[in-house]
Amino acid sequence: MSPLALVSVSDKKNIIPFCRELVEKLNYKILSSGGTAKHLIEAKIPVIKVADFTNSPEILGGRVKTLHPKIHGGILAKRTDEEHKKDIEANKLELIDLVVVNLYPFKKTVEQGSKWEDAIENIDIGGPSMIRSAAKNHKDVAVLVDPSQYTEFLSEIKKGVLNESYKAKLAFEAFQHTADYDAAISNWMSKEKGLKSSKYIESYPLIKTLRYGENPHQNAFWYGLSNLGWNSAEQLQGKELSYNNLLDLESALSTVLEFGYEEKNDLTPNTFASVILKHNNPCGASISNSSSKAFLNALECDSVSAFGGIVAFNSNVDSETAIHLKDIFLECVVAPSFDEEALKILKIKKNLRILKLSKNKLPKMNQTFTKSIMGGLLVQETDESEDNTENWISVTKENPSNQMNLDLKFAWKICKHVKSNAIVIAKEQKTIGIGAGQMNRVGAAKIALKAAEGLCTDAVLASDGFLPFSDTVEIANKYGIKAIIQPGGSLRDQDSIDMCNSKGISMIFTQKRHFLH
Repeated sequence: MSPLALVSVSDKKNIIPFCRELVEKLNYKILSSGGTAKHLIEAKIPVIKVADFTNSPEILGGRVKTLHPKIHGGILAKRTDEEHKKDIEANKLELIDLVVVNLYPFKKTVEQGSKWEDAIENIDIGGPSMIRSAAKNHKDVAVLVDPSQYTEFLSEIKKGVLNESYKAKLAFEAFQHTADYDAAISNWMSKEKGLKSSKYIESYPLIKTLRYGENPHQNAFWYGLSNLGWNSAEQLQGKELSYNNLLDLESALSTVLEFGYEEKNDLTPNTFASVILKHNNPCGASISNSSSKAFLNALECDSVSAFGGIVAFNSNVDSETAIHLKDIFLECVVAPSFDEEALKILKIKKNLRILKLSKNKLPKMNQTFTKSIMGGLLVQETDESEDNTENWISVTKENPSNQMNLDLKFAWKICKHVKSNAIVIAKEQKTIGIGAGQMNRVGAAKIALKAAEGLCTDAVLASDGFLPFSDTVEIANKYGIKAIIQPGGSLRDQDSIDMCNSKGISMIFTQKRHFLH
């Protein structure tokens, strides 16, 4: 008796050559319905329609067609079970040996902004039921849920009887397929109706297995969305991205996005931004009237740490910028676009990873950030909300000058992306000293101020958290700092305010902190 394959696919890629080979080379009969049956018949592939197989018509506008005992009995029947054999004979079931099903494109539908009713109609019912039935009974039934599986299946079946480990692998992939589908529906309903879930449900496909993690002895894997973020970036040249590259690229880009992101250099004046990042902390940042000038200003902050770093731009990289970039060893450069001449210059550095990430491939705001802990996950919103400067208050007798106000706003945006405890010293829209990740704030201040020594006259200082004592202000004064920005909120705020007033330093409270652990 010819083996029977049930074929019902939304993604019809390669389904015709696959079914043709099943029929012509492997003597399969094809059972199908709806659009798939029509597609195969048009290709002159013989098909048994589900309605003819079950002797039941499709009803409710196609909502019910494969939900039938003859379908699920044929899939779920255990071939060697004596009781099942009796039921097979009594109900005249024809056994189904292969299920080839993928599901209605729910994710694609909702990504296009469909109405609630349209999205609901794209929730597949019969498809998941058939997939789960076949996966449960994988000892006797093979199940395929993706066109990428067709070639391997044909290769395996031509060897003879499919081995149990291969069928178990197919079942595993099938359950992952339906789990991903249900996760997409659950998350969509949660967002659409503002429902809070008692479970954290996310599903990302494997993009690639990375060479290793933070260290060579650690395995690492990259999961993510195919149409957004780093997986959608076009790598124009260079070695494969590493785990550490991806972490650093994320930090560098999130920093530079504070100043806009345009592909055609149509930013407002003095908002062309460049950020140089090393070990997940900015080591230099600037905004200026061109990408080239912004990079050079950022490099001046700490050219030693910039060696082997990551550079991010918020605008097109031109040939002038590329000339400066090629003079230093860098791991990666990311920007919304690159001039052809710039690429020719940068391609001299064959190992330099060059990434073009278009503006329309950036994820939307209000994403979530997750971090694993023993026995669970911590989940929070990303710190993306725009700071409202109307909430900032001047708390000292002295007010900052216009230039200092610009520098304070700049320093505050950079400080948000420096690991806490964080201190940023800035002057003329560029960083001149950064203190990151210290166990106490005055320690971070000492590092930043020492790095900026000799350049601090009329410079500004930003602190990601409040100043619990006046010691940071006192040290800042010795270096020439004239304005400070911090969240405020310490029980001893007045100590810092009094110290500023005694030294002629202006201080702004943002009333909002930006810790980054």
